[in-house]
Amino acid sequence: MNAAWRNRYEAAVEAARRAGQVAMRYFDGNFQVEWKSDQSPVTVADREAEQLLRTTLHTAFPQDGFLGEEFGDSPGTSGFRWIIDPIDGTRNFVRGIPIWATLVGLEYQGEQLAGIAEVPALGHTYRALRGDGAYRNDRRIRVSDVGNLAESILFYTSLSWFMNAGRADDFLALTRHTDKQRGFGDFYGHVLVAQGSGEVMVEHGVHAWDVAALKPIVEEAGGRYSDWEGTPSIHSPHVVVSNGKLHEEVLAILRGSRPA
Repeated sequence: MNAAWRNRYEAAVEAARRAGQVAMRYFDGNFQVEWKSDQSPVTVADREAEQLLRTTLHTAFPQDGFLGEEFGDSPGTSGFRWIIDPIDGTRNFVRGIPIWATLVGLEYQGEQLAGIAEVPALGHTYRALRGDGAYRNDRRIRVSDVGNLAESILFYTSLSWFMNAGRADDFLALTRHTDKQRGFGDFYGHVLVAQGSGEVMVEHGVHAWDVAALKPIVEEAGGRYSDWEGTPSIHSPHVVVSNGKLHEEVLAILRGSRPA
């Protein structure tokens, strides 16, 4: 295993744990919610958690770059870049719903190498390093073997995202081909697919910091990650994650019209 990868991965697992604990100090308490220009919420917990991650990882690896939801892009010179979402699921966080996570992704020259999804309110750490497998805490996780879409569980974030994007008909077409649908949303649908609790997660309206940490987890669990046209990019706003067996069938259903 590449030592530079391993050192960063182990540091990120610990940094994500600490940042998640910072956020937990505010969770289900009294704090001010602000609204950004895109009408997404942000809190002091988001900012403090991201600042801790940046400070910790920059101190350990000063030549690395950073991209974070709250404090933007800071280029580096090492070829490594950290992609951070301090609280993925802030809408849940501010309503006292425990489905939110601190996400830390690591890439090298544009390739996603590692990901951590720290879920302090549920007591879980999802993590993966390229070539080392995917884990929930210390338990190895694996996608399901379901090969029939009619027997699958579909996860998604919110129907309103698909309606706003003009893709509601495509999404509803997909629901008609699956057995059950669950709107857990955000990071959670991705890790549920990774641990074999469902087969498909579909999102529209994501950013790189929402998915950079999740792609390695899904792939190291044996699943597949792509945009709605089959390209494995974290820079597309529309995402499909699956157990791999159903991926092409899902993409075919979503190709009713091209994403905006």
